[in-house]
Amino acid sequence: MTSIVCSEKGAKMIEKLRDNFDEMVVYKDLRKSNFFSTLSLPSFMRDWLLKKFEDENGVFDQDELIRFVQTYIPRKDDWTMIKNKVVVERERARFLAKVSVDIDIGTGEVSFSLPDFGLAGKDTIIEDPVWQTCKEDLVRGRDNWGMVELGYRPPDDCDLKIKKEKSKSSKYGKIRLMSFKTFCPYTIDVDHYKEARSAFTTAEWVDVLLGAADYNAAGYLGDEEKKLTMITRLLPFVEKRLNLIELAPKGTGKSYLFGRISRFGWLSSGGIMSRAKMFYDQSKRATGLISGNDFVTLDEVQTISFTDANEVRAALKGYLESGTFTVGNYEGVADAGVILCGNIRKDTMDRDGYVNMFDELPEVFRESALIDRFHGFIKGWNIPRMNDDLKISGWALNSEYFCSILHELRGDMSYRAIVDEFVEVPEAADTRDTEAVKRIATAYLKLLFPHVRNVNDIEAREFKRYCLDRAYRMRDTIKIQLGLLDKEYLGKDVPKFNVRPASDPGEAEAR
Repeated sequence: MTSIVCSEKGAKMIEKLRDNFDEMVVYKDLRKSNFFSTLSLPSFMRDWLLKKFEDENGVFDQDELIRFVQTYIPRKDDWTMIKNKVVVERERARFLAKVSVDIDIGTGEVSFSLPDFGLAGKDTIIEDPVWQTCKEDLVRGRDNWGMVELGYRPPDDCDLKIKKEKSKSSKYGKIRLMSFKTFCPYTIDVDHYKEARSAFTTAEWVDVLLGAADYNAAGYLGDEEKKLTMITRLLPFVEKRLNLIELAPKGTGKSYLFGRISRFGWLSSGGIMSRAKMFYDQSKRATGLISGNDFVTLDEVQTISFTDANEVRAALKGYLESGTFTVGNYEGVADAGVILCGNIRKDTMDRDGYVNMFDELPEVFRESALIDRFHGFIKGWNIPRMNDDLKISGWALNSEYFCSILHELRGDMSYRAIVDEFVEVPEAADTRDTEAVKRIATAYLKLLFPHVRNVNDIEAREFKRYCLDRAYRMRDTIKIQLGLLDKEYLGKDVPKFNVRPASDPGEAEAR
């Protein structure tokens, strides 16, 4: 009887999801061992393909899809073949790729890079007629996904003789961008997304968010805390400059969620990190990972080494505090969040608040002044180890659409205004504590209650339970760890933030 009830409930949920989001819902089945697992495509591209080829029943022609992938989604190993086609055979090549552009201040020339294939800007050009047709799409961010068409401009091309005096590189051949069509084939309607949220309960909406991130809500067996801890990883997707630390046991899916779901973030796993790579490279005059990404995740943080730890630490402290950085004469501004992810042993999990969890972090992250600038801590041990029951198998929001919505919500300041109106800050509260709690609460509000336009659109009890209290606990863990790192922070607890009393007696009682 229970299984029948669950089945009926699931069917109604699917109907509600499809009624409210229509074409933005796709059928995902990550439990099966099918050809998608061999393609190693990020979720946003996989869902783009599903949306393109699936019928209304979630069925697609596998052969047709494979032909499209083989034709338009080349592997890195195919780059030599593409160069031969474009440069030697003088034919055009069309395929899906990630593109970044650069404008030379001295000459005014526009070049592009294909970072996944190692094609650098010095070997490319976007001529003015093409630039005028596609610049609006190409200047939106650091990297832009889309259908590129490449051609070749031979050395001293007669069509460009007018520019010879301006361009020192006219004697060299260039790969030219002939056309660019943005990856996103539809208009992102944020207002519709906000309104659609109103059709769901909070519990239902949490399940919608999990499905959008490729997780099966039923696999959590009704454990709300595990569900909410999982979607906490999405907070930097929706809020600017939200800096978090997550330590979790192995196999809980940190790398997958931060590295495969969104095209707006960057995952760096282990290896060597430098100030130039992170912020600005003076020799190349190029901005680093912080610029143009919504978030930068340093995964396997215990294995990361730094070319100059003091240099990186100083740059990080300045950026985490203000969103600005200075390298040499270059002053930069960015809004990417920084997330540190690492594995933790069971015996060092801070369950009682008295275990120093940062002992195994690189030395650069063991300074209290730096850790204090991280807003909150994700207790990854509340997330179950990944298993087949947690993989989505059914109808869910298209990940590409979902992450595009979260990207757009980052710039919506109305949610912070609601938080400012709701939250009562105690006297003499530490400024960093206040900002951290409010910023995390704002991110939760955007994620869980995007339909809220003012304080009257959400019950104070729900705001406190799902936004304010969770933000407080995330910041509190950081503060406890600071006390273990540095005696100066001992006893300096995060003050209790309350929801402001309402002027209306009935509303005041509800709060």
